[in-house]
Amino acid sequence: MVDFDDISAAIRRALPDADVTIEDMSGGGDHLQVNVISSAFSGLSLIRQHQLIYGALKEELATEAIHALALNTSTPN
Repeated sequence: MVDFDDISAAIRRALPDADVTIEDMSGGGDHLQVNVISSAFSGLSLIRQHQLIYGALKEELATEAIHALALNTSTPN
């Protein structure tokens, strides 16, 4: 099980203004729904937005600490 604070911190290192919320989808801590709002997404395709998050969580994904990751990304209103 990953620590949600560590996940949020990893995303904020890549996107300092990010507003991050995380939901455990399975109860086991390795199937996550992550919502990220950041001005850094402005003008980027959805694929590029998700690539930024995957890059920030590269280690957690490689070690399978995160087994499944559902992402919602957006810019601030």
